[in-house]
Amino acid sequence: MSVDILSPFLGRYRMVSPVCNIIIVGGGTAGWLTAGVIAARHQSRMGRDFTVTLVESPNIPIIGVGEGTWPTLRTTLSRMGVSETEFFRECDASFKQGARFARWTTGAPDDGYYHPLMLPQNFGHVNLAPHWLAGKGDESFCDSVCSQGRICDDGLAPKTIATAEYDALANYAYHLDAGKFAPFLQRHCCEKLGVRHVLADVETVLMKDNGDIRAIHTTQAGEIEGDLFIDCTGFKALLIEGAMQIPFEDCNDVLFCDTALAMQVPYDSPDSPIASHTISTAQSAGWIWDIGIQTRRGVGHVYSSNHISHEAAELELRAYIGPASDALNARKIPIRSGHRKTFWKGNCVAVGLAAGFLEPLEASAIVLVELSAKMIAEQMPVCREVMDIIATRFNATTQYRWGRIIDFLKLHYVLTQRTDSTFWRDNVRNESIPDRLKDLLLLWRYQSPGFLDEFDRVEEVFPAASYQYVLYGMGFKTEVNAADLHNTTHLASRALRENIAMTAKLRAGLPCHRDLIKKIVAHGLQPV
Repeated sequence: MSVDILSPFLGRYRMVSPVCNIIIVGGGTAGWLTAGVIAARHQSRMGRDFTVTLVESPNIPIIGVGEGTWPTLRTTLSRMGVSETEFFRECDASFKQGARFARWTTGAPDDGYYHPLMLPQNFGHVNLAPHWLAGKGDESFCDSVCSQGRICDDGLAPKTIATAEYDALANYAYHLDAGKFAPFLQRHCCEKLGVRHVLADVETVLMKDNGDIRAIHTTQAGEIEGDLFIDCTGFKALLIEGAMQIPFEDCNDVLFCDTALAMQVPYDSPDSPIASHTISTAQSAGWIWDIGIQTRRGVGHVYSSNHISHEAAELELRAYIGPASDALNARKIPIRSGHRKTFWKGNCVAVGLAAGFLEPLEASAIVLVELSAKMIAEQMPVCREVMDIIATRFNATTQYRWGRIIDFLKLHYVLTQRTDSTFWRDNVRNESIPDRLKDLLLLWRYQSPGFLDEFDRVEEVFPAASYQYVLYGMGFKTEVNAADLHNTTHLASRALRENIAMTAKLRAGLPCHRDLIKKIVAHGLQPV
């Protein structure tokens, strides 16, 4: 086909509204991560035909609760050009190798299991769950198929000082001080990536006739125009809710916890051990998180105010912490579980708390920011004419991710055997369980989730292995059929032996968690 035939057709789609000026409204972790991801992706254009401007109020404090992350943050920071050594030095960071859930199944003192960040041994080649279920051993599922639970029990780090930045011997994420993380990202984005920073309060949002945002009018900086506006204004949702009128969809009929009490607990001494995993301990009407960073622990109680009073919830938190809590004040944080009906409308897209929030049981807040920012950066519309097409893709993907996270969080509750309080009994009521999760639980009665299961989307937040760790950590039973074991017995036996050898090797060679952090702060990791 000749160019002459195509020319009239192509001419109809001449670009008239290029997208060149990205305006991020709101700072904090969501705003600065989004700015950094976009600016790094489009670095070759920055300052020429493409700008990223972050506008934040000088009068609104950072919420600063999210201290747990997912391994994706390693890739995100690396692509932004952030030094992992400097990140540890400036953000009070520590390593996170997963989460230990205590008293979620029976409530007994010895009730606990790990959701590690390492996949089961040889996960892409053989599903070890049916073989573990068919076995007669007393070893937990995690310990049978993965090294990480043992590493965490021993208080070890996931790498050595000789391991390069962002490389790992055992997969890891981070715990961090959210109050220090946002300013750290701000400095990097402004000094290294060319992001423009404007300290100003938004007074009004100025609209176009077609329903797009034309500009924001601020008290200190006047009118700021843009082509794409990203709402990182937190729970206020100034753009997505205030200007675009997108409603919020609650999911408190599924996830009951609606309040958190948070405390910052000092260590007994500067050399106190730092847990390299999040500890989540179930309570009478919720659960307590315990996160260790370099100089303190972040401890908080997430609970349902319909099942326990504020006073009783605070007593449970103080009982968990012990005498050290006597000198501490509890910060109360409301939780509105749910998300926007639409995340991207017109030329406005919501990221972070403006998009939604769920209880921090599996540290999903920051990873959702990362995934949203990455998708915006990679599919950045060249012009307004194609923006609605990209928005439709973004909304479908983001809606899917929120739904899957809600299902996964609810899974922790519906598998409980606890009947000691109304909270736990209400959580297993049939009407509180999403239909999709009901179908999966029925399926998993007869076949274990595996790497060839339906968890096949790009960048699944929780792969099939995560479901296995929770299901079998909480005593779920899947029938084992001969077909599950057929032709894989040899592969499974080899994988289980390899896990034993790998566990022994890592336990012998990895350093103490706090010792490695001290070395990183003092000497630094080898740059990539």
